[in-house]
Amino acid sequence: MPHRQTPAWHLFVPKLITVLREGYSFGHFRADVTAGLTVAIVALPLAMALAIASGATPDKGLITSVIAGFLISALGGSRFQIGGPTGAFVVVVYNVIAQHGYDGLVLATAMAGLFLVAAGVFRLGTFVKYIPEPVVTGFTAGIAVIIFSSQIKDLFGLSMESVPAEFVAKWEAFWAARDTLSPDNMIIAFGALALIIVIRRLRPRWPAFLIAVTVASLAASALSLPVDTIGSRFGALPRSLPLPEMPAVSLARLTELLPSALTIAFLAGVESLLSAVVADGMTGRHHRSNCELVAQGVANMGSALFGGLPATGAIARTATNIRTGARSPVSGMLHAVFVLAFMLFLAPLAEFIPLASLAAVLVIVAWNMSELDKMRQLLRAPFDERIILLVTLGLTVLVDLTVAIEVGVVMAAMAFMHRMSQAVAVKLGVSAIEEEVDDFADPLPANDQRQALPEGVEVFQLRGPLFFGAASRLGEVLERAGPTPPVFILRMREVPLIDATGVGALTHFVERCAARGTRVIVTGIQEQPLAILNQMGLARRLEFAENFEVAKALVTA
Repeated sequence: MPHRQTPAWHLFVPKLITVLREGYSFGHFRADVTAGLTVAIVALPLAMALAIASGATPDKGLITSVIAGFLISALGGSRFQIGGPTGAFVVVVYNVIAQHGYDGLVLATAMAGLFLVAAGVFRLGTFVKYIPEPVVTGFTAGIAVIIFSSQIKDLFGLSMESVPAEFVAKWEAFWAARDTLSPDNMIIAFGALALIIVIRRLRPRWPAFLIAVTVASLAASALSLPVDTIGSRFGALPRSLPLPEMPAVSLARLTELLPSALTIAFLAGVESLLSAVVADGMTGRHHRSNCELVAQGVANMGSALFGGLPATGAIARTATNIRTGARSPVSGMLHAVFVLAFMLFLAPLAEFIPLASLAAVLVIVAWNMSELDKMRQLLRAPFDERIILLVTLGLTVLVDLTVAIEVGVVMAAMAFMHRMSQAVAVKLGVSAIEEEVDDFADPLPANDQRQALPEGVEVFQLRGPLFFGAASRLGEVLERAGPTPPVFILRMREVPLIDATGVGALTHFVERCAARGTRVIVTGIQEQPLAILNQMGLARRLEFAENFEVAKALVTA
């Protein structure tokens, strides 16, 4: 019986509808309430800190968490995605506000929302897999460096009329103001930082950010320390959402903001789909990438309408949502409701929060974004990929994020073409795109690889280069296998080359197998992939066999 083609509109049905159709009980709702409240507690200090670091007022971060957070969960293609302001936007938002004013940011965010909706409608979500890991890691680490640098003033309480936007000039200004540092400010900042680190180590389930900010606020008030607070710098926070409003629009203004809007759309798309992939890995579920892009677009337009910041999926908050037992997108919607409740009833308390404690929160955010473990692994990658990583990081810090992404992607494409030319010279007939096989012209051998497999053994054959555009093939292998097999044989004889993104995908595959107690045996691996696996430290976690028959013998021995 022929397979019936899925109607296109099915791919854009929000996961909320899917969950409700499956059946949603009071027990599910209770679990979602707990998860939503927990995530809201984590999001509160983060939203305000990220807004301040972006050059906006703290209420803008809260508005973004409420409006965009609710829409991303209600309309998105992931069951567990938590949306809101994230560190990835800090650099872009700060620059847009500095160059075009806050009205310019609002308009650029709305434009980015339109671009994201269009990207989802035209099904461009699947193309995110083609962004190489060294590029993503490079610009993410670069953003982390910039976020850390932006907090030096509030960490040390430096007296400065203004902080230069350029990285080198900024550090020169910090050094020039070194005699103005405030010991009281440093006590609050480094005390909060130490408290966050201790809580995360000893009680990882506790809301470290909120506890540290609360303790710092109480200490500063009780000791009457002369430190800047949200109230002293920004005044009272509003206790309600603003009325919808859009700035004046003109063709000249739209043209001027186009590069910034494209950058915001790119970051929102990449970060949200990366977050959705992380959620899939933690839960075994599957997101709808194009539905997610449409939801991100609607959420960013909604945030702009209420004067909020750009929003995307937040990986850390999404992971917290899953760990605390979320069952559906309702938890993300409730997280937005809880943040709104804080604005309505507890906003006056935020005026006492020392900015030094929020700087400590952002130092931790920057540390997490730097992904030092992944950086160390990529620095063992082939030389060209190390160069891509370092160039992307350097351009992000010293020049511009948009330029860094463009240059990084072009360099990755050139490196791939160079590698392919080498691979073809080694072994002709293996292409990056697996062609269909005519079974009549070239019948499959009778002894297919799945015949006579020992019980409890699953096999999968990879063909073609395992590079940044094809690495996602490994992500679905375990799901295709059905019940978790005790042994997994991965045939790689027809894989002529592998890059850092391919190693990353293979590492994730091996970790998921290990978590399920599955033994992985790799057969027929060629010289280049084996050398890269050894270089990047993954080979020691695998078993190798010369061919498929030897692997079967290892299993039955």
